Amino acid sequence: MGTVTIGVSIAVPEPHGSLLQQLRAGFGDAAAFGIPTHVTLLPPTEIDDTLLPAVEAHLTEVAAAGRPFPMRLRGTGTFRPLSPVVFVQVVEGGEDCSRLQQRIRDTSGPVARELPFPYHPHVTVAHGIDEAAMDRAYAELAGYEADWSCTGFALYEQGPDGVWRKLREFPFGGSTVPPQAGSVERGTISSR
Repeated sequence: MGTVTIGVSIAVPEPHGSLLQQLRAGFGDAAAFGIPTHVTLLPPTEIDDTLLPAVEAHLTEVAAAGRPFPMRLRGTGTFRPLSPVVFVQVVEGGEDCSRLQQRIRDTSGPVARELPFPYHPHVTVAHGIDEAAMDRAYAELAGYEADWSCTGFALYEQGPDGVWRKLREFPFGGSTVPPQAGSVERGTISSR
């Protein structure tokens, strides 16, 4: 018996996920390839490993009650100076993400917890790097846009190597989560 660190998130589908991950690495964020590109629903949470089946059952219930919704990313934002983070903004689907994360963290569930900051759906593209690189990420992705239909979320576990690995997908209402590679969703980077 031990503990595991888990997280729940909505994956940013391909080709957007890999593109943003490569850009994040290019800005100098060493963690870029250990963290799949995502919108967080449950931040890193340490639990007793014996609770994993209860967590999976809870997430299955949350997903069963969910329905697909449109997600749109556009432009950049930052949490600086409170937190050294630059992100791509969720401009559509944010309210759906908020409802989902509340259900996941429900006080009667196995991962009930308070958050250190108010929930704000976003896609991190730079974290904890030097200020000049943060400024570059903010400027270079200001014209970024992508959209897709969110059809579920996934449970991830952080390994001892710091890499996050998907344990299981949870499709909404019995729908199927589409493959994350070869998607024909739209995404662009433009200068303003």
